[in-house]
Amino acid sequence: MAKTLRLILGDQLNHKHSWFNGDQDNITYHMAEMRQETDYVKHHIQKVVAFFSAMRSFNEWMIDRGFNTLYYELDHKDNSQDLVKNLKKLIRDHDIEKFEYLAPDEWRLDQQLRDFCKSLDIEWEGFDTEHFLTKRKDVETFFEGKKRLTMEYFYRDMRKKYDIMIEGDKEPEGGKWNYDQSNRKKWDGDTEIPHERGFRKDVAGIVQLLEKEGVKTFGRIDETNFNWPTTRQDALDVLNYFCEHLLVRFGDFQDAMHTDQEYLYHSRLSFAMNSKLLSPLEVIEAAVSRFRESDTDIHISQVEGFVRQILGWREFMRGIYWKEMPDYQTLNKLENKNPLPDFYWTGETKMNCLSNAINNSLDNAYAHHIQRLMITGNYALLTMTDPSYVDEWYLGIYIDAIEWVEITNTRGMSQWADGGLVATKPYVSSGSYINKMSNYCKGCAYKVSKKKAEDDACPFNSLYWNFLEEKKEHFANNQRMNMMMSLLKKMDDDTIKAHQERAQDVIENPSKY
Repeated sequence: MAKTLRLILGDQLNHKHSWFNGDQDNITYHMAEMRQETDYVKHHIQKVVAFFSAMRSFNEWMIDRGFNTLYYELDHKDNSQDLVKNLKKLIRDHDIEKFEYLAPDEWRLDQQLRDFCKSLDIEWEGFDTEHFLTKRKDVETFFEGKKRLTMEYFYRDMRKKYDIMIEGDKEPEGGKWNYDQSNRKKWDGDTEIPHERGFRKDVAGIVQLLEKEGVKTFGRIDETNFNWPTTRQDALDVLNYFCEHLLVRFGDFQDAMHTDQEYLYHSRLSFAMNSKLLSPLEVIEAAVSRFRESDTDIHISQVEGFVRQILGWREFMRGIYWKEMPDYQTLNKLENKNPLPDFYWTGETKMNCLSNAINNSLDNAYAHHIQRLMITGNYALLTMTDPSYVDEWYLGIYIDAIEWVEITNTRGMSQWADGGLVATKPYVSSGSYINKMSNYCKGCAYKVSKKKAEDDACPFNSLYWNFLEEKKEHFANNQRMNMMMSLLKKMDDDTIKAHQERAQDVIENPSKY
């Protein structure tokens, strides 16, 4: 066998990959902690720590099994901090005869490796990561010739294809494909939420390394009690804990928000999945198996809501990414140009919902999908923030944020910058939705009940009507916006003007609020 160098990126930690089967003679595996990856956007300290910790654990796993590895810590003497430079030197110094890599999930890395391979004068080959349930172009093929990319139809097809909660050949178990209407309950403390399956990892060494090397990060970390799963066993423990203790009410409260609960019934599995420590199919099968064993304590709506996020939404968004990139990263159909307020980086705002969602993000590198969509994303869209700034913040702050999943959710679902490719309407709301789904409005400096543009009224209320007025031409033919646009038309000019003036003050002076 030719002397082979195999590259593994930090989000390709798949212990079950077929690369690890068969003859390993003359094969060397390479992983590297690089400034190229820590610096292309400013990341949360916990995100960088999690990836470095997971990569190091994966390298130890390989060494324990006798694999030959060349691992570059951030301060390794041979680490140029650039992927291509490192690879070129390794190939030259170790007389490598063949280069192999796993297909990256980010477009920029995919292009970098494609260009690198074209320059090689040795044999090279790319391989699938053997993680996702679809190939890159499956979503594009599925929707070929169709006017709309409706996730629900793709999700149903995936259920049938993988025979997940299907009766007979084609019918959904329980008689319904989707229990979304049952997944919108507000949590008021009337059910007990078990504490998350956490960890007390000492990552002080990695934190000190980042400081020594001058890596710029943001967010907060308890470096002696790091709380995220960074090994496969950790990830399996979190998965089993979720299935045993949290799945029972996950669906009910998956959209709920509360000041006293950072995670509610959410699984905390997204980093483990996006780094490939867990496969989507094993996560789905574990949840469905627990549902099967439960007899009556877990309703189908709980598990269906969980399966839909992984089998439907996650695979769908990845497919959109590979269908639309690289043009997708510059879309700005609403022509929004405003800067992102400074409080996104500090959490210092009198608006209770934003303060809670942002501080949870800064404390834990985490917020669940409704906090991201209807609090931080909603505010950014209502204040007409440039989606590039929003992308940068979301990609940096969340531990699970890798571009294939971040940008489609942010620029598409959250900011409607793609003009409706992902979402049929903008996900914007006044303060009433936030009040409906959370307790954030209690104890806030602003009153959600005040609908007029008064000083102590919830800023979301004026921002909402101002946004609809400013962007009404974009929504003139959008049937899903008809009801709200008709309410806007009925509003008298003085009321609209007052909302516009208040909204403009919020946009221009965010530090006041």
